[in-house]
Amino acid sequence: MLNAVKRVTIVLIGVILQFSFAILIRLFFYKYLGIISLFYSIMSILIVLGILKESTRLSNDIPWIILILIFPIFGTLLLITLGKNYSKNKLLKNIFKYENKYNKLLVQDKKIKKEIDDKNQDNIKYLLNRTSYFVSTNNDITYYNFGEKFYPELLKELKKAEKFIFMEYFIIKQGIMWNGILEILKEKALQGVDVRILYDDMGSIAMLSTNYSKELKKFGIKCISFNKLSPFRGIFMNNRDHRKMTIIDGKVAFSGGVNLSDEYINIDSKLGIWKDNGIKIVGDAIWNLTVMFLTLWNANINEDKDITKFKYNFNKSKKNMGYVIPYGVAPLHKDLIGEDVYINMINSAKTYLYIMTPYLIIDTDMLNSLCRASKRGVDVRIIVPGIPDKKIVYTQTTSFFKTLHNSGVKIYKYTKGFVHSKVFISDDIKAVVGTINMDYRSLYLHFENGIYIENNKVIKDIYKDFKNTFNDCKKLNDNDIKTGFLKSLWQAILRLFAPLF
Repeated sequence: MLNAVKRVTIVLIGVILQFSFAILIRLFFYKYLGIISLFYSIMSILIVLGILKESTRLSNDIPWIILILIFPIFGTLLLITLGKNYSKNKLLKNIFKYENKYNKLLVQDKKIKKEIDDKNQDNIKYLLNRTSYFVSTNNDITYYNFGEKFYPELLKELKKAEKFIFMEYFIIKQGIMWNGILEILKEKALQGVDVRILYDDMGSIAMLSTNYSKELKKFGIKCISFNKLSPFRGIFMNNRDHRKMTIIDGKVAFSGGVNLSDEYINIDSKLGIWKDNGIKIVGDAIWNLTVMFLTLWNANINEDKDITKFKYNFNKSKKNMGYVIPYGVAPLHKDLIGEDVYINMINSAKTYLYIMTPYLIIDTDMLNSLCRASKRGVDVRIIVPGIPDKKIVYTQTTSFFKTLHNSGVKIYKYTKGFVHSKVFISDDIKAVVGTINMDYRSLYLHFENGIYIENNKVIKDIYKDFKNTFNDCKKLNDNDIKTGFLKSLWQAILRLFAPLF
């Protein structure tokens, strides 16, 4: 994956090319300089007006506007390459197709829907109204506060598989963690279990060989490298599959922040203690994740005529288990579901709102929501890494500290190492656990998944994890967030172009 330094380098190269092009025009077409300048100006204004007309998140579009107005040629080319025109991408068309097809199989229980309407549970109603995923109450949820606690449970459940194993991850890296999983997958494939692996091509580009899918097929394991890197796919190259899920026989599912690489279970971590989380679901909610996985799978290879065979029917006798709704986020959706769910939680918090995130690169909508929550008396706390994985990205994260701190939001640095968890909790009632970072890539560009939980007993465990983690953090004070002029200037520049990368 292109890191922040490389992305900034691309922009600088583009700016140099823009100036070079301008010099060539002056040298060879100086007679028509006035006409060319007028054409540039009109083109830039029309493109900017088009962006403004369609914009629903202006803070995300301002960098495009500035770039196009200052550098019309380079800015326009970059917009075409990295912007939002997906119409010509074959894979994305297939994802649209299967999403529309499979949405019909996500049927909401009418009694639960009426119950939610009667109680006016707005956060759940938003997901029901703006997505096709259903909410269910028949679920046992287990929360793991570290990857090394999550991993043994994953292995144990994989060994029980009898019919199918579906795994979808951003990163797969060969090592102790993946090798332990792979041995079980090989064994299960030999037993006739339908084993399918979906991993992101860019996310795993430095970890796996380009032929890794073919290598796994030798063991009877079906494998797809999602959205393979190609110079001819243009804009869609920027949209990665950042989801993390395992589904076993439709009976049990895992998700959370953990990828399949050793550092996620604190083996050979170069960033101190790697703080991550996992979640296990046993219940009706698994069907949401199953459909999510099969949508991307069959968009790549049309394998399944009837996916209902992968649905497991659970006993409906359990009561008072709370509400659970796994949901997907995709760049093809008009609504920014991932961000909206977070903002809804912020806006509805009454007593406290605790957040863990590895990155804090947010737009003005979320920034203002966090500040308003604190100003109305909500105890807002955000845990960020003490040891960052990407220095430029962390510089962007720290650029928000002063505004948040001055509004009363408490910032905590995890002193033991790196935080990779993506968890929200509020008021002992609501929580979100999933893959969605608080940055532009997760909120605007990636395929992601989250699990919204309300009034389920697992929220106590999530709250306990936050309380324990606060003890391993340093709460930042006025002196900690002070920055000099040059650093503040650098932060401002990075924030300006953050949505582009």
